Amino acid sequence: MEGVLAAFAQFDNDVRSDRTRAGMRAALELGRWTFPAPLGYLNAPKWSGKSLVHDPDRAKLVKRAFEDLATGRYTKQEVIARATAAGLRSRKGLTLSPQSFGQLMRNPIYIGKIESSDYGVSTRGDFEPIVDEATFYRAQAVLDGRVVVSGPRQRNRPDFPLRGFVRCEACGRPLTGSWSKGRNGRYAYYHCQRQCCAVNVSKAVLEGAFVDELALLQPTPGYMRLVKDRILHVWEQRRAEANERTTEQERRVKTIQQKLDRLDEAFLYSESIDLTSYSRQRDKLREELTLAQIDRHTEAVDELDVQGILAFAERILPRASDLWVQASLDYKQRLQALFFPEGIAFDGIRFNRTAATAPLFNYLAPSESADEKMVSRGGIEPPTRRLRVPSTRAKRPIY
Repeated sequence: MEGVLAAFAQFDNDVRSDRTRAGMRAALELGRWTFPAPLGYLNAPKWSGKSLVHDPDRAKLVKRAFEDLATGRYTKQEVIARATAAGLRSRKGLTLSPQSFGQLMRNPIYIGKIESSDYGVSTRGDFEPIVDEATFYRAQAVLDGRVVVSGPRQRNRPDFPLRGFVRCEACGRPLTGSWSKGRNGRYAYYHCQRQCCAVNVSKAVLEGAFVDELALLQPTPGYMRLVKDRILHVWEQRRAEANERTTEQERRVKTIQQKLDRLDEAFLYSESIDLTSYSRQRDKLREELTLAQIDRHTEAVDELDVQGILAFAERILPRASDLWVQASLDYKQRLQALFFPEGIAFDGIRFNRTAATAPLFNYLAPSESADEKMVSRGGIEPPTRRLRVPSTRAKRPIY
């Protein structure tokens, strides 16, 4: 008898569980979020007609985190640090871990979409998105490695901005920096690793030499005019090509969406396929759709004020050495990476003049041959990730 009662109790529990799941799925299909609100949202009261509303304290911070990541200027860790400094915390007041932050960045709920693999639901929510789709999918591209982060790797030692950037000429390892205690105070030095010890130079000497090196690479007004003309030409060309690729990706997205619509019609109305086949094909098409949307926003070219940027560069680059001296740690490292993307070697006395510079500055480096100071329109490459033009040398002097 006890076994029979237990079986009936279990059956009753199963029925209740199935009804609960069916009710939750029905609510999700209507666009109602039935779970605790994710970070950046709050569960809305029933009378509001929405299931979620923006959290006035966190929504803006979440949006800013997406925007920072989507720029491609910051690594994931740097975005977390910026969001934490701005005040973004979990519900319990804790700093977001890289794992929880990654889950937040991957959640399509922030563009107003409900995706639940457990309930087999993919629909538009009844609430307002926090970020737009272009920003969201651009952030996905950065997380997937489809967009290379352009910012320098942060070396958090403001006292030693060249630490990890300048290499030892003898062993090839990056120099480190430290303070030494002397009779009259503490002194800052850059030095090689213990295994080598070929370089041990004071902070003032190395940084002064680096400033002199920057001064040698500062472009002349004539060179900047050539650069400006070439960048504008390449920018227009690349933008046209990117627009063509974006149009193609939009066609791809539309085609996949049409397939999904036909699949739903075949299952819901025609009943021409079974549930297993429907679920398998639906999941496959949804994955293709997500990848296509990421590719579409990856191919898109940001609308930039190129003329304004070039005018800014024309004012800034001729003063690069002075700006480096006055800049914060972050901007010092960005200037360093702009002029020397692969770093630069130091032998204890002078810098290696054969160091690889950004293509924009290749023809500004000191050389013994006058012919090496020639440049053609085809030999100038804009210092941006998007604009890549093969360098070629010709015989046209820079005035």
